Amino acid sequence: MADRSQKLSDFLSEAQETIDSLGRGLMRLDASRGRDADPDLLNGVFRAAHTLKGLSAMFGVERMTRLAHALEDVLDDLRMGRREMDRGALDLLLEAPEVFSAIIGEEAAGTAPTTTDAAARLGDRLRGGGQEAETAEGDPLDGVELGPEVRAVLTEYEEHRLRANLKKGAALFRVRVAFGLSDFDTQLAALNARLKRVGEVVSTLPSTDAADPQSIGFALLFASVEPVHSIVHEAGPDAAVDPVARRSGAAPTAGRAPSRAQGQKGEPSAAAVAETAPGEPGRRGVAAQAGEHTGEETVSLRSVSQAVRVDIRKLDKLMSVVGELVLVKSSLLSLAERLKSEGGDPVLTGELHRANRSLERKLDELQSGILEVRMVPLEQIFDKLARMVRKTARDLGKEIDFEVGGGDVELDKLIVEDLSDPLMHLIRNAIDHAIEPPAERVAAGKPEAGLVRLVAAQKGNHVEIVVEDDGAGIDEERVRDVAIERGVATADSVREMTRRDLLNLIFAPGFSTARSVTAVSGRGVGLDVVKNNIGNLSGIIDLSTGAGRGTRFVITLPITLAIIRALVASVSGRTYAIPLNSVLEILELRARDVRTLSTREVISLRGSTLPLVRLGRFFGHAPSPASDVLYVIVVGLAQERVGIAVDDLVTQQDIVVKPLGAQLAGVRGIAGATDLGNRKAVLVLDVGAIIEEVVAGEGLREAVG
Repeated sequence: MADRSQKLSDFLSEAQETIDSLGRGLMRLDASRGRDADPDLLNGVFRAAHTLKGLSAMFGVERMTRLAHALEDVLDDLRMGRREMDRGALDLLLEAPEVFSAIIGEEAAGTAPTTTDAAARLGDRLRGGGQEAETAEGDPLDGVELGPEVRAVLTEYEEHRLRANLKKGAALFRVRVAFGLSDFDTQLAALNARLKRVGEVVSTLPSTDAADPQSIGFALLFASVEPVHSIVHEAGPDAAVDPVARRSGAAPTAGRAPSRAQGQKGEPSAAAVAETAPGEPGRRGVAAQAGEHTGEETVSLRSVSQAVRVDIRKLDKLMSVVGELVLVKSSLLSLAERLKSEGGDPVLTGELHRANRSLERKLDELQSGILEVRMVPLEQIFDKLARMVRKTARDLGKEIDFEVGGGDVELDKLIVEDLSDPLMHLIRNAIDHAIEPPAERVAAGKPEAGLVRLVAAQKGNHVEIVVEDDGAGIDEERVRDVAIERGVATADSVREMTRRDLLNLIFAPGFSTARSVTAVSGRGVGLDVVKNNIGNLSGIIDLSTGAGRGTRFVITLPITLAIIRALVASVSGRTYAIPLNSVLEILELRARDVRTLSTREVISLRGSTLPLVRLGRFFGHAPSPASDVLYVIVVGLAQERVGIAVDDLVTQQDIVVKPLGAQLAGVRGIAGATDLGNRKAVLVLDVGAIIEEVVAGEGLREAVG
């Protein structure tokens, strides 16, 4: 049973990675539609579909296998020129990643399949797209001097690419090079990358004409419409560039770079060509020649990849162990201090202190290493959102320019997964509500296509994600009317609200300014989900908008929740830890700075009124001795802000939060417990729960009574 579970986990992980790769490739193809598609990109998408077919067949997911097979057939037709890559074909192809994701979602949950019909329908539509055979107006390859020995080893795809290049007026060249056995693979890859800037490397054939026995020769079939001198420049001084002659007449004179490699002028020999495996030109011949020079008789079975997949739960367990080791280290330090205070051996005491410092350094390295393994780039969800934007815009009949930046910024894997829904809701609302119809935008002097921008940037131990649009902005009068109409707020309270408080009403449950419900939005659940999910991630969300200028949401998130940096504070003789990712600033106030507004204690902060909660009274502790000095920790979660009053600030340090157990799990305002190294449990505040109770008017009854 455990073996089956592990195989399922491996299948789901690899399948999801392949689906994500497939989706990214299809979006890049869509972006390049109308121009010649990059053959390498199209082949990469084809390979992803082929890989999915093999994975699903091996694991017995037949509905995925059949759909992947149909997708593979269509992609093969596109790359072979039998089918045109038009908008309809790409619309159809882009439906596949969503269906694949739904299938593996069912496999992960172990539920009865409900995607069988959808997969079958999409497969039928893919197969029903028809094929367009290449025109048979004479084979363009018959007009060039390739030689029968070369034609014999070209794959069907390579012949297609040669024909396609000839039809668009490209010239064919042979680029001959020789590289040393120790680095021929990297040198050849670098040459291909340079040549790709000015044309297409159609085929790479091995050559036995290299004079140096410690080198290996290659003849590259290369097609380009660029001037010869550009090709010579990119090929480099060690390459010979010759035109492939045309049967119908003399070819234009080709430039030739001076070559220090000898014996590169001849055609690839029949022996070298014969060693080339069909469909893989050059690979088998290269391996055979390398084996002759290195004495290798068998192909190495070592994996090229250095990556391993790790279940996030295993990393959580390791992080917990690190937390326990931190406590052990603190205990060792306490013992060393005790030994020193009792007049113990000073040499032994010094040794203990040095050992403790060394252990601390190693624990820091271990902790950093585990955190690094948990990190994944945000592009994992940005790519999926790009597909969602394309589909939503098409459904609503709008043109959207979707700009993405900062996809390489990394966050904890668990945070990235929980972030996808909030971002999806924000972007959908931007497309549906904020971006005006094309005609309305043109009349307002805006570009016909609306702009939606998604940008991430790392700011210290936090990541800032911005979602903004250039639409109509939020209608504040409409927000007032809807808030009163739906009972979210009274008419009197709305009149007294600041602009910021009024705008924050859009995060209230059931709130929506949409005048009609669509398949995209209007049910009043989107921004409520955003607020809750961001709050659950200890995040903060800010909103700004301007009439006719668009709306901007800024989400600030901690990089990880595995190990938390905490601010330790004391109140009424008790110590609490407050997660620093929720702390915005710390104030030192006088008692006279606190005032009462509508039975609540509040403070003023840069023109805004901030609710104040005295932590001792919140938990029902005995009142602290009277003091004129008040430390206020300003905390924020989602779009809310609250000041927490404490008696003293103790320190800052990393903590690992431990759950309280089932019996204490419901204690309000407490997220868990931690040990600061003195073997005494310290409670960790649940900032979100405290804010919710303060905003709702609960939890302060003792404070303002």
